[in-house]
Amino acid sequence: MNLPAGYSDDARTLWNAATALNRAAAAVSPGAAWLPPLLFFTDPDRTPRPWETAARLPVGSAVVYRAFGAAEAVQTGERLRETTATAGVRLLIGLDAELAETVGADGLHLPERAAHRAVEIRSARPQWLLTAAWHGAETTPDGLDALVLSPVFAAGGVSASRPPLGAERFQILARGAGRPVYALGGIDATNAGRIGGACGLAGVDAIRTAFDAPSQIRT
Repeated sequence: MNLPAGYSDDARTLWNAATALNRAAAAVSPGAAWLPPLLFFTDPDRTPRPWETAARLPVGSAVVYRAFGAAEAVQTGERLRETTATAGVRLLIGLDAELAETVGADGLHLPERAAHRAVEIRSARPQWLLTAAWHGAETTPDGLDALVLSPVFAAGGVSASRPPLGAERFQILARGAGRPVYALGGIDATNAGRIGGACGLAGVDAIRTAFDAPSQIRT
């Protein structure tokens, strides 16, 4: 789906790269067609008003709300649920299944340390979309729809201390994972086209900046 008028050049570049990856992944693994091409990860410091970005995301994208124990988690989650439902965007909650139930989310994103819980969660909520962080371990837990591998490029946030994989290493790991893999970490409009083997793109700052920015139509 092409973006309508009003989006920045960077937003179009990211969306086009994400949807191209998703189509290529679906050709190999039909189940990947059900996955959102673009995942917007929230962060308490870097995305203080995530519902504003969520409202601008293309239909079919997803937001991953990471509350990190915030006191206002329910209020923010409910605001994101209302926004994403209106925008045709799915909502995942980071780790907290109770919060996901409360706000009526579409699934969970698990940190790597909790990925083993996927089978149990899948049994209780078979309709949920389940993703988990992954950093290239040889084995991956069952029950997950997709993995999120990072950092592909030098990144901020929790990935800042990890050395970047690079596009080539990412592709090797993704193709050997046995399930769809999202690319996360340092990805923006300048390097999104270098990604191969992913089912879509994920990000924090780059997605917020691109989709909050006004259109850069030249006259």
